[in-house]
Parts: sequence; structure tokens; C-alpha cells
Amino acid sequence: MTAREMLRVSAGLTGLVVGLAGCAAGGDDASAGGRPRDGGTLRIIGSSDVGHLDPAAVSDTGAYGLARTFARTLFGTRASNDFQETLPVRPDVAERIPTRENGGIGKDRRTYTVRLREGVRWNTAPPRPVTAQDFVRGFKRLCNPAAPSAGKEYFISTLKGMEEFCRGYGGVDAEDPAAMAAYQRDHEIAGVRAKDDRTLVFTLKRPASDFLHLLSLPYTAAAPKEYDGYVPDGPQFRRHTISDGPYQITEYRPGVSYVLGHNPAWRADGDPLRERHAAQIRITLGQDSPEAVQRQIEQGAADLAWDLPVPVSAIPRLRNDPRFALRETPNTSPYLVFNTRGPGNGGALGRREVRRALEYAIDRNALIKIVGGPSVARPLHTVIPPGTSGYASVNHYPTPDESGDPAKCRELLGQAGRPKLTLRFPHRTDGVHKLIARSIADDLDACGVKTKLIADSGGSFHAGAPARARAGEWDIAAPDRVPDWYGDNGRSIVQPLFDGRGHGRNSANYGGYDNPEVNALIDAALTARDAGHAAGYWQQADQKIMEDAAIVPLLDRSQPLFHSSRVHGALYLPATAGYDYTRLWLTP
Repeated sequence: MTAREMLRVSAGLTGLVVGLAGCAAGGDDASAGGRPRDGGTLRIIGSSDVGHLDPAAVSDTGAYGLARTFARTLFGTRASNDFQETLPVRPDVAERIPTRENGGIGKDRRTYTVRLREGVRWNTAPPRPVTAQDFVRGFKRLCNPAAPSAGKEYFISTLKGMEEFCRGYGGVDAEDPAAMAAYQRDHEIAGVRAKDDRTLVFTLKRPASDFLHLLSLPYTAAAPKEYDGYVPDGPQFRRHTISDGPYQITEYRPGVSYVLGHNPAWRADGDPLRERHAAQIRITLGQDSPEAVQRQIEQGAADLAWDLPVPVSAIPRLRNDPRFALRETPNTSPYLVFNTRGPGNGGALGRREVRRALEYAIDRNALIKIVGGPSVARPLHTVIPPGTSGYASVNHYPTPDESGDPAKCRELLGQAGRPKLTLRFPHRTDGVHKLIARSIADDLDACGVKTKLIADSGGSFHAGAPARARAGEWDIAAPDRVPDWYGDNGRSIVQPLFDGRGHGRNSANYGGYDNPEVNALIDAALTARDAGHAAGYWQQADQKIMEDAAIVPLLDRSQPLFHSSRVHGALYLPATAGYDYTRLWLTP
């Protein structure tokens, strides 16, 4: 790619991001009803529990939103219904943004010094300050063998000594909290150091233009020393979370409900990103019907949906309702992923020509109708969605009117010597996921490919897919991907999903895709001298991944949201695909 082409990619990204700010439908009622009113119970209802509650391991949008209430990071983003305002990295527990001018970033751009603000405390008895050592512990827990972070590769490829630390940690007994605590105590990460109680020093392998974005991710939250006593994200841990945010989990019934109350140690003047208005937050799970959830919210029996979208059938009548909004959230939701390492069908999905044939199978128009029509979703043909660093509009596998080409699919499968396939297809049962799975199954059937639909009512696919890939327990799946952050965020899509060096437990590279050329492009993007050059490498990686047909991109969807009449201050957090619970306030 020439320098001119890379400049065009960067300029195109800027235009896309600017355009997103004016696309949201629905009113911004952040100031509706007058000044914020404290009190009341925010009632949230939905389907499935989070895959991981431990901040070190959170991996889904619901967990991101929940973690924001009780686990604070060095930096973060501000909730807003203007997409532009959600992009800048802002201080959270950190006192300020480090720069070369203020001495926070070294001349070689490889050393970052972060000073913690005063007044941030754990809800322990008695309350005690959050220290730099608590953040060091948080980084060490990213590689724990019991529930390793899906984002650990971000830091393995960036921080000095992280790879070596994680490699050694992988050999520790994942069921022995004492052994894990001992490893963390006896081993250091060369690139993460507590200079004193309020000063952290990070040393990078090489400059990384997106490093501050990484320090805003929820799994980089501080971790109190009490967490050393539990298996990470285990049942005991989930009953003993500790908070330094505005809320604390006061009651947790796995798969059933959460109750959050005020953290008495939190102070508003020590938190620039959050507020606290509701006296209590109650999350009730186990309801798989979007229609039933929507009905309860409209009738005033609940306030927000947890993990279920506004029903497609309700969107037309809600378009002018001030309680309804379509929020832009550039994403790959859903996409079809292939298990490239499984033994099914004689390892057919490990062959590029078979995957390329299946690229032609999907009727994207049918999927768009399922999720609410063209105002809600657009067909997607690239790994990187619009509004994301490295995006370029390319369609490697065009079909007539986006409706699929079963004849070409059958022809190419025949040429590959695999005219008959049977694919195991686990799918979520909540929301539109079941309908999407059935539509994809019908498309594959038209190609002569049979599917075995497997209901995943517990939503466990994301947590266990890599471990079950080699065993052949699944062949295809249709997960969602919302970038972990926005702005300079090319790696938030490409690295976790397609870096073959990171495949393993809790990895988002579900199908085990591994191409050394793509891995090298990832490294080149991470070491690029600026975001514009990085975008060029991300685009090249996208092109190579699509040539390999590692996935079938399907849709880029907006997020339809609805809240009850008594909810105000509804401000959006794109990475959580929902409103910031800490900013909401209630009227009777």
C-alpha cells in the first residue's frame, strides 16, 4: 500500500466518524425533567448472566456496563449521545492524561508515568485507598490460568515482560488460588511497576499510539488484595466482589439476579466520569422474550432491557417516541465464524476453498429484515466495520442484490471436492439470534449444506468455544463483535479475533484462525509511527483475512434502545452497547 493510499484510508476514517455523530435517532433526554433526582430503584430485565463477572475476564457488552459501576480503571470514556464525545480517552483514577509535554510520556514514547488521584477508596472495612500496587495486581491477573482475559494479547504484544510473565503463569494450577497468588507475588511484569503508592510506570516493547486506549479497558481495573484468596471468576469470587466505584454488588444469584447498592466509600468529587443517582440497581435475568421485556418497560414495570434489543416489530411504531433511540455502534454483529481446527467433515473448514464457497451462501437482505430493516442495519463485507480504523469498502464475494448466490456456493463446493457438508451450529436463543441462525441454516441448505442447530440458552459459547474447537463440538457460529474501544481502534477488531498466536482459553479467536502474514501485519500496525500508517496495515490485514475467508461478515448494526418514562439522563456508552447506569436518574 502506498503512502497516498494509507492517507486516503485515514481521511476516510475521519469522515466516517464525523458522519456518525448525526446519525442517532431519538431524543437526548439527559436534562429532561429538570435537575437530576436521587433515589429509587433502576429495574433492568433480560435474559442471560454475564459470561464473566471478574473484571479481569469480562468479555461481553453486558459485563462491560456492569463493571463500570464497581471497577474503575486508570482512564475511561465519557457517556454521551454524541458519538464524537465518546471517543477521547479521559482520566478516571489517573490524575491527568500523560503527554510528552507534561513528562508523562518519555522521549522514546516507550515509558508512561501515571499518577493516581487521591480519594479513590475500596469499600472494605475500614475503607482504604486504591494504590498503584492494586493496578499492578490487576495486570497480573489478566493471565491467570483459571479465567484469563480475552484481551491479554493486547498487553502481551505491548508491555515489556508481559509475554514471559503470562507464559510462566500458564503452568500454575488453575484450581489453586494460593498457588496463583504465590506466582503473582513472586514474579513481576517488567513493564508494569508501582514506583510508589500513587505512581505507576509502564514500559512498552515499542511505541503504541493506542496505549492509553488499552488502559481504559475494563479488565485493566485495579484489583484489591482480597481477590488473591479466590479462584478468578470462580463461584466464591463472584460472591465477594469489592468496589471502588459508585455502586457495589450487594446480592448476586447466578443466572437469576443482581442487586447493586451504594458504595459508601465512593466520593463524587473523586470520579470525573460517573455519577450516582439511583439508590439501587436491580437486574433480573431469565426472560428470553424481547416482546415480553418491551411490554414490561412500556407498561412501567421495568426500566431498561439488559441484553435484549427492542423487538423488530415494535420499531416502526416507536420511531417518534422520545423514549426510543437508534444509537450508532460500529460493529460486526453478527458474523459467521468457522472452526478451522475441528475434525468435522474431515477437517473441511480448515480448507480455504471450502470457506470461500460458503461466503456466497448468505442472504444478507433476509438478515437485515430480521433485525429491523435498513435503518437499523447495513450489509457488511469486511472484517473491520465502518467508523473503525482501517475500514475500506471492499466486497470480495459479491452476490446479486445482497441475497446470496447458492448456485455459485454449490459450484465451488463441488470444485473443492466437498459437495456435502453437515455443520454443527450452536446459537443463542434470546432476541433475534435464533431467527438469524435459522436464516443462515436455510441459506446453507440451499447450497446443499446441512446444519445441526444447537440451542445455547445459557450463552456459554463465547466462554468455551476455543476449548471445544479441536474437539469438534461446533463447526460454525454467529457471535457478535463490538470493538473494545473507538477512535484509534484497528487492533480492537483484528488482534483479538485473528491473531493466531493468541488462540486459547477465553480467546475471541474462536475458530483458531492463524496466518503468519496476518500476524506480521498486526505487528506492523502496532509499531506504526502514527494512527494513519497503522490504519493502512489494518486494512491490509482485513484484505488478507477476507481472502482466507476466515469469517463471513454479515451486518453492521445500530443499537435500538428503549427506556421507561421515569428514566432520565440516558447517555450512551458505545463499547457497552447501552446507557451508562451511573448517569441515570428516576422520577416517580
